[in-house]
Amino acid sequence: MSRQASRNTTPELAVRRLLHASGLRYRVNVPVPGIPRRTIDIAFGSNRIAVFLDGCFWHGCPQHATQPKANAEWWRSKLEKNMARDHETTTHLESIGWTVLRFWEHERPDDVARAITRIKDKKDKGEKI
Repeated sequence: MSRQASRNTTPELAVRRLLHASGLRYRVNVPVPGIPRRTIDIAFGSNRIAVFLDGCFWHGCPQHATQPKANAEWWRSKLEKNMARDHETTTHLESIGWTVLRFWEHERPDDVARAITRIKDKKDKGEKI
C-alpha cells in the first residue's frame, strides 16, 4: 500500500489535462490554509475553489469501498480516520470562504472537468454557489 500514489494520480492527471485544455489555470497540491500537512488537489485560489479527487478505497466511496480482511480492525480505524479528516478539511475550508468540490476517482474525467468549469464560471460572474 505504501506504493500507492497520493499525488498525480491517473484521475487527477486526466481532469487537470481537460481543465488546462479548456483554458483554465490552477495550482496543484496547495497547502490547506490553517491546517498543516493537508493539501488541496486542484485549487483556483482567486475564486477560492478547492477540488479534491478522492480514491474509492482510501476515502470510503459508498459504491466501491472495500474492507481488507487481513488486519481488519486496523484498516477499519485507518479508513474511518481518513473520512473524518476529509470532513474536517471540507468544514474548515468552507468556514473560511472556500467552495469545496469532491469527486470520486471512478467519476468520468470529462464530467468532473465540466462540473468544475461550471462552478468556476459562476464564481467568475459573482453568482452564489
